[in-house]
Amino acid sequence: MIEIDGAAGEGGGQIVRSALSLSLLTGRPFTIHQIRGKRQKPGLLRQHLTAVKAAARIGAAEIEGAHLGSDRLVFRPQALCPGHYDLAIGSAGSTTLVAQTLLPALLRADGPSTLEIAGGTHNPAAPTYDFFDQIYLGALDQMGATVSRRLLAPGFFPAAGGKIQVEITPSALSPVTFDQRAGDLQWSARILIAHLPVQIAEREREILAAGLGLPADALNVEICDEAARGPGNVIILTARQGPTVAQFTGFGRKGVKAERVADEVVEAAKAWLSAGAPVGPHLADQLILPLALAGGGGFTTQAPQPHTHTQIETVRRFLDVPIHLRRLTDEGAGPRAWRLTVGEDTPQPDEDRDP
Repeated sequence: MIEIDGAAGEGGGQIVRSALSLSLLTGRPFTIHQIRGKRQKPGLLRQHLTAVKAAARIGAAEIEGAHLGSDRLVFRPQALCPGHYDLAIGSAGSTTLVAQTLLPALLRADGPSTLEIAGGTHNPAAPTYDFFDQIYLGALDQMGATVSRRLLAPGFFPAAGGKIQVEITPSALSPVTFDQRAGDLQWSARILIAHLPVQIAEREREILAAGLGLPADALNVEICDEAARGPGNVIILTARQGPTVAQFTGFGRKGVKAERVADEVVEAAKAWLSAGAPVGPHLADQLILPLALAGGGGFTTQAPQPHTHTQIETVRRFLDVPIHLRRLTDEGAGPRAWRLTVGEDTPQPDEDRDP
């Protein structure tokens, strides 16, 4: 039985989700204490509970502590069961995070699976559906995963009402490196607005155009009144440079001017540009587990966040695979570039290992 401290590192829900994924994949049971111990509302929330119960169905698992607010969970998987799973979070909790929890194991199953997950698709504390589709699954596509996906309905926080469909064909992941940004840089943006004045989106578009020098035809406003249950405003800015695709997201929120929301997106995009690294900090966290399953690969990224270190430690609890994280000091790599490598790898003289 693997014992996990849920308050270690950044102390959030990522530890629970990754432990569930890895337990399903390895068949190793675990107990986690102090679930989300560093959050304002610790314990299991609805999206975490949905992932736990779905993982238990997929893994024919015995579970203890699977209830709202629980700060302890025991999970003992017995078998891997592909099939059709219709899941409802019951709130605006993230459909994409639930999908990310279940998908790695279903790639290793002995038959195809379909996930239909109802809840939130565009909420501030999780990858948007667009990020899940284009960035996370885009990377897995390059690694050999066979996954089709559809946004059935958008669901903005807090009204929810969204739904996604993910179809998984069992497939092996191959080592891939995400290190190069080459070729012309192309920007595009979608500004989603639902049940709010369209002028909010127009003001955001003006800031994006001015901040990054983008032409108006690269910035599209999409009115989602008919598709969305409740109000919402999301900026989705995408950068494409050769094989590299990065995405930056901003959420409209009460009491914050549209201009500030757009400025935050511009600032995030400029930080990515100045780092000279293809992989942004959010994708970095999400790539560690699939690369570990592939047994190798790596990427160059921006300065790692606490989530990155926590994810590395969680993966190490279940899989015996070397994971190296170090800062690159070569000016050509960018002043704030770091490299993460999975598998055997020896640091070069111009690299500093993360302590």
